[in-house]
Amino acid sequence: MAYQVILPAAGQGKRMGAGKNKLLLELNGIPVLIHTLKVFEEDELCDGMILAVHPQDFEEFNVLLKKYNIHKVTGLVPGGKERQYSIYNALKTVTNGSIILVHDAARPFIRKEQIHRLIETAKKTGAAIIGVPAKDTMKKVQVGTVVETVERSSLWAVQTPQAFRISLLLEAYQKAEMERFVGTDDSSLVERLGHPVAIVEGDYDNIKLTTPEDLYFAEAILKKRQAPGTL
Repeated sequence: MAYQVILPAAGQGKRMGAGKNKLLLELNGIPVLIHTLKVFEEDELCDGMILAVHPQDFEEFNVLLKKYNIHKVTGLVPGGKERQYSIYNALKTVTNGSIILVHDAARPFIRKEQIHRLIETAKKTGAAIIGVPAKDTMKKVQVGTVVETVERSSLWAVQTPQAFRISLLLEAYQKAEMERFVGTDDSSLVERLGHPVAIVEGDYDNIKLTTPEDLYFAEAILKKRQAPGTL
């Protein structure tokens, strides 16, 4: 099933400390943004990408899209103060199709096979997210003191993409806007409608590049994937 994808790309990456949009930082000589976009550009099921971008980055992003032959970007929309507002700006421009994905532009290691499994699940259920089981022992802490050890088997670390029927996600965003609710991710808005959200297991390589340390992990993942015999 064909899909479109929204990529919030307006953050200024303060925790990265780069002094510019972290998506413009390079991995193996190529901007992080391009690594991410290439996954969708090369996916035959992707009908189009919509980027939510800070206005000061419009020109540079357009230059990169042309330089790296990214043709599936159908629009650049202004980013908002919060990630949620950026996605809503992009979502309101979607006029056709049935499945929409939302993916962090700073997650360049998502695999096409995972995207397809996510879409198949969303097609059946209306809402699906990707994630991995928690590996560490989890503690609930209040005021610097452990108050509870949380049972780990039911805990997952949630990633992106997240996939939804377009009408369902739009309804969730409209409700959030009306009630002035800001969620931690897109599925949290859908959950507020009482709609179940399915989860698809991904892999631990699908990291989000947030801090300088993440760049070391990113280089290691690239090296691993480029090794002979690695898919």
